[in-house]
Amino acid sequence: MKSKQQVAAIIAALKELYPDALCSLDYQKDYELLFSVRLAAQCTDARVNLVTPALFARYPTLEAFAAADVDEVGTYIHSCGFWRAKARDIVAAAQMLVERFGGKVPDNMEDLLSLPGVGRKTANVIASVVYNKPAMAVDTHVFRVANRIGLTNNSKTPLETEKELVKHIPEEQIPIAHHWLILHGRYTCIARKPKCEECGLKPWCKYFLSPKKT
Repeated sequence: MKSKQQVAAIIAALKELYPDALCSLDYQKDYELLFSVRLAAQCTDARVNLVTPALFARYPTLEAFAAADVDEVGTYIHSCGFWRAKARDIVAAAQMLVERFGGKVPDNMEDLLSLPGVGRKTANVIASVVYNKPAMAVDTHVFRVANRIGLTNNSKTPLETEKELVKHIPEEQIPIAHHWLILHGRYTCIARKPKCEECGLKPWCKYFLSPKKT
């Protein structure tokens, strides 16, 4: 595991590399982000952003989603993959938000996880992006980058990664660090043939400094 000084150096480098890091999903309302994150499961954010304008125009309110026909919702999100399950979850989540939460997306983990289709990663995205809480959503990019750099100690699960990152990254920087790690994994520390030579984190990277890269 990195020292506190090394973590600080990595965070400073990420901040310099991605000064304009923001959530890459397009949304205007909190529940739209919730639904977009659900659509992004096993799908790219870019694809979701192509789909959601028509979807949100067809169902302009949370109440409209709650009253929607699941199959019709499916026609709008078909290209996102697993559209039947995603459409079912979106409508059911909208109904629960209206009936149980007064139309407001919850701000705590327990209530967020009670929503259909919402797992820990999605809940953490909402907590960090909407409510600016020190929550670390771990997707494949975050998991890979954190382990390669050495921000985590060979964590085996997303939950282990989340706990280690939250423990070692300064609390006020956790929400934005999530986006930094995603961007780094998306464009530099890619799954196959990471671009190590051009990486701004290589002075501290466990993977780069290892005599035998795997």
